[in-house]
Amino acid sequence: MRLPHGVLLSGASLAVGVALGARLTSWKQPKDDTGPKILQPLIVEASSSISLPPSSSIARFGLPGLSQLKTRQSHVLSYDPRLRGPAWVLEQLNGERLQGSANRQDSEFTEDDSVHPYHRATNSDYRGSGFDRGHLAAAANHRWSQKAMDETFILSNVYPQNPNLNQYAWNNLEKSCRGLSKRNKNVYVCTGPLFLPKKEADGKMYVKYQVIGENHVAVPTHFFKVVVLEKHSGEIELQPYVMPNCPVDEKTPLERFLVPIESIERASGLLFVPNILKSASNVRAITAGGK
Repeated sequence: MRLPHGVLLSGASLAVGVALGARLTSWKQPKDDTGPKILQPLIVEASSSISLPPSSSIARFGLPGLSQLKTRQSHVLSYDPRLRGPAWVLEQLNGERLQGSANRQDSEFTEDDSVHPYHRATNSDYRGSGFDRGHLAAAANHRWSQKAMDETFILSNVYPQNPNLNQYAWNNLEKSCRGLSKRNKNVYVCTGPLFLPKKEADGKMYVKYQVIGENHVAVPTHFFKVVVLEKHSGEIELQPYVMPNCPVDEKTPLERFLVPIESIERASGLLFVPNILKSASNVRAITAGGK
């Protein structure tokens, strides 16, 4: 996907770029004019491996799985059925979307009926687990529409999150993203889980993570949040954060959690913006130390 220097992907097209190989073939504009304008994909198709061998009977009984891209009113996500949660969730923030009368007290956590029951998280999985139902697309980012806020409570937008992270340092990061929308043309936020390896007593590296509930909902070891700022000047700035899924002192400066974007891409298996943007002269990546 090639873009001219200085052009930022729109919310939905950036989501498809993150989805590693998918591309949009057409667009539609929702007829509802009561809220912010949102571009939504009409057709999403994979650009690489959908073609089948000449003997089409190989797919006679169906394909075992395809990437599950889900478009909500105000966010887009790619669902990972193995984890019972999203691989990534993408939002677009601006001043218009952050204003409104939507009330989170009117929202309830619900199962995602579009996910097969084998691969779906339920509220009972979280009950007594000691973890919060942590939003990836934050509810407060979507005050402009009650429906948009309600959709952030669908469990496909949620992971088990340590309450002493969710309610403090992570909440501070979400607030910071909303604050950035006041000084920038657009703020694109991509959030997701990480499952990072750790060296054990035998000297070998292992990836281990807890699961909760009857449905074995994965508990990420860390979370990432990649913030893409589109400035009024046309400059693009990247702010990539990683936080551990454990208690974090809320007084810790957010700058401590900045990491090179490449470290998140390697760990997550995702690519967040086309390389042409990362190498462009008007793109600046912020890491620890502010450089």
